[in-house]
Amino acid sequence: MKKKQVLKYATPFVALGLLLSACNGTTGDSSKTSSSSTKKVEDASKLFAFKVKNSKKAIDKGSLNYALVSDTPFEGTLNYAYYTGQPDAEVLQFFDEPLFATDGDYRFTNDGAASYKMSDDNKTITVKIKDNVNWTDGQPVKAEDYEYSFLVIGSKDYTGVRYGDAIIQSIVGMKDYHEGKAKNISGIKILDDKTLSITFTEANPSLLTGLWPYAMPKHYLGDIAIKDLAKNDKVHKTPIGFGPFKIAKIVPGESVQFVRNDDYYHGKAKLESLVLKVVNPKVILQSLKKGDVDLATFPTDQYPAAKDSKNFEFVGKNGLAYSYIGFKLGHWDAKKNENVMDNPKFKDVRLRKAMAYALDEKAVGDKIYNGLRTPATSLIPPAFATYYSKDADSIGYDPKKAKKLLDEAGYKDVDKDGLREDPSGKKFHINYLAMSGGDIAEPLAKFYMQSWKNVGLDVGLVDGRLAEFNSFYKMVEEDDPKVDLFAGAWGTGTDVDPYGLYGRDVPYNYTHFVSDKNDQLLKDGHSEKAFDQDFRKKTYDEWQKYMNDQMPLIPTLFRYEITAVNKRVTNFSVEPKDSSFVWSEVGVSSDTPDVE
Repeated sequence: MKKKQVLKYATPFVALGLLLSACNGTTGDSSKTSSSSTKKVEDASKLFAFKVKNSKKAIDKGSLNYALVSDTPFEGTLNYAYYTGQPDAEVLQFFDEPLFATDGDYRFTNDGAASYKMSDDNKTITVKIKDNVNWTDGQPVKAEDYEYSFLVIGSKDYTGVRYGDAIIQSIVGMKDYHEGKAKNISGIKILDDKTLSITFTEANPSLLTGLWPYAMPKHYLGDIAIKDLAKNDKVHKTPIGFGPFKIAKIVPGESVQFVRNDDYYHGKAKLESLVLKVVNPKVILQSLKKGDVDLATFPTDQYPAAKDSKNFEFVGKNGLAYSYIGFKLGHWDAKKNENVMDNPKFKDVRLRKAMAYALDEKAVGDKIYNGLRTPATSLIPPAFATYYSKDADSIGYDPKKAKKLLDEAGYKDVDKDGLREDPSGKKFHINYLAMSGGDIAEPLAKFYMQSWKNVGLDVGLVDGRLAEFNSFYKMVEEDDPKVDLFAGAWGTGTDVDPYGLYGRDVPYNYTHFVSDKNDQLLKDGHSEKAFDQDFRKKTYDEWQKYMNDQMPLIPTLFRYEITAVNKRVTNFSVEPKDSSFVWSEVGVSSDTPDVE
C-alpha cells in the first residue's frame, strides 16, 4: 500500500499523517453477505497474545535478526526530527527513543528517561531528565539537548516537516523565533543541566500525548548549520542516541548492525547484538520459516499461509488507524483558511447513511484481509482504549434499510432501469475516486461499486479507472470537481484529539464537513476542562455518536498490527499498556533460531 505520510514519533501512523490509499487485499463474493446488521469490534487480544510465550531464560551474548519488511531500501535519515518514512523509524527504535514512556492511552508517564510535572494552569510543563541517561558516546543527555530539538524544528532554516505540528507552534515565543525575530524561544527556559520548562499559549490535554518528546545531541550536531543537518553524515552514517543499542555498521539502505549499549539507563540489554536487514515481503514467510530472521512486522495478505507455522508465533494489537470513504461536501477556502460545506450533491444525510448501510465491511475484513481487519464503528479506533466508544450508534450492513432511506429521500428508479434518479427525476451518477496499487485495488473498488448498485445507486470510477498515487492526491487536495466520493485512511498517531483531521480551519478535513456542534465538541475535547479524563471521554463519546449520525464519511475498517516472532525470542511484547517494555529486555533462549 502506498502511503503519503509524515511520521511523528516511533509509530506506524501519525497525527496528520495522511494515508489516503486504495485498500490492499482481494475481494470476496459480493453475493455472500453478513447476517449482522450492526458492527461489532473484537479486541486484537481475542485473536493474538500481546506477549510471546517463551518463558525460558535468555542466554548470555545472544543475537537477534530483525526483518525490516520492505520492497525498497530504507532511506537512512536517522534522526526523529527529519525522517519521514516508517522504515527509518524501525531503525531508530533500537538506538534512540523518546524521553517519555507512555501508558495504554499513549499518555506520558514518568517511567522513561525523563519525568514531567504540569503547572497548576496546565500551560507549563517542567521536564527533568534522569541523571543516568547518556548518549551512546558517553555524554550526558542534557536539558539543552531537548531545547535544541525545538530550536532546530522551529528554525526558518529547518528542512524537515515537524514544524507544522500545532503543539510545537503553540510554544510561547516559537512564532517570533521561527520568523527570525528572536534568537531563542522565550517559552523554553533551562533551569539546570537536566531540567527545563516549556510554556504554551493555552492549556491543552494533548500536550501529554502529542508534545514532541525527542532530544537531539547538541554537543554532536550543534556545530552543523541547521540548513545542512538533514544531509549530514552524522544523521545518515554515524547517528547517536541514548537507546539500548548503538550502531556498529550501516550498509546504506540494506542493513544495520547494532551492539549493546552497556551504559543504557534501563540497564544493559540482554542481547549482545542485533542485526536489522531489509527483507522483501515476497520472501518474508520463507525467511521466517528458515530462521533467517527472528522478528518481523508481517504482511496481512500472507497470514493464511503463515498462521499454522511451527517455528514462530504471532503477537498482535489494535492499530492506530482506520479506513474510510469520504463524501466531498464542499471545498477548502484558501483565502479564509477554512472549510466551506457548499456541495449540494450529498446534502441529504439519508443518502450518505444509505451508502454506508450498503457496505458489508465484515465480509471485506474477513475475505479480503483474512480476518485481520474489522468493521470500523467510529472515527476513534479501539487502540485508544479509554476514548473509543462502543456505543456510538454505528451503521452496519443493512441493504434493506439503505433502500428505505433512499426511497424516503426521493431517490427512486423512475425509468425502471434498476438505477435511481435524484429527487427531481434526473439521472444520478456518483464519481468514485480510488487509488491504484496492489492486486486487489481494482477488485475492491468494484466490490464497493457493486454494493451501491445493489441498492440502486449508479457509482463509477473517476475517469473510468483507478488513479495513480500523485494524481489521486492532486484531485483530493485540490477538490477536483470530478470527485464526489473517495477512498482513504488515516493514521491517528498517539494523540487521540481528532481536531487536526476534522476541524473547520484545518486543510486535512477533506470532506469539508463543518457545523457549530462539531466545532464545539472538538474545541471541548482539547480545552482546559478536558484535563479531566471523564469530561474528555464524555466529549469524545458524544462526538463519535454525532459523526455517525451526520456521516460526512463512512468509517470502513479498523486494523490489527501483527508481528511474527521466532519461538526462541523471550520477553517481546506489543501491549500498549506495557509501558515498561523496552528492547533491552528482549532476549533469545538459544544460539540458533527455531526452523520449520
